[in-house]
Amino acid sequence: MLLDWMKSHPTLADDERSGFDPDAVTVSETVNIDAPAKVVWEVLTDLPRYNEWNPFCVRAKSTLEMEAPVEMTLVNYAVPGTLVENCEFVCAFEPEAMLSWQLPYYDFWPYPARRDQVIEKTGPESCRYFSTDAFLGTNGIHVFRFAGPWVKRAFDDSAMALKVRAEAIYTASRKG
Repeated sequence: MLLDWMKSHPTLADDERSGFDPDAVTVSETVNIDAPAKVVWEVLTDLPRYNEWNPFCVRAKSTLEMEAPVEMTLVNYAVPGTLVENCEFVCAFEPEAMLSWQLPYYDFWPYPARRDQVIEKTGPESCRYFSTDAFLGTNGIHVFRFAGPWVKRAFDDSAMALKVRAEAIYTASRKG
């Protein structure tokens, strides 16, 4: 699953620090959601309510403006029962289509990555959702090999929870 940015992003040969490696991408399950893309978008961008439905990201805070920080508390799937603080930066905001944030390369933390959450309209009252995490740079393949399986599980869990949440909100709104 290559997104548009992945096709045009510098490769590892072009940029060892933050280049794209197609072998270092985790992709969630694609879920079909019986709710309009607008409802799914509203759930994804309602960060203060993440703790009500998201099993992976239990706290998120951001203005969601381009380059704004996204401060998150994540369930640590690698060490059950623990939480991890994380801060990434908004890099794509396309209403009802894509919400993305990235972690840049730092000398003290040379593990850049980009998370994309994609909504595709399939009809006036339906859509599908998936997310990706691209581990960038020469360290990306090592991070992918270590973290890829649990990141996929976390993203799959979040996708299913998003489906349940969006469908419940949409069903409730149609009843009255």
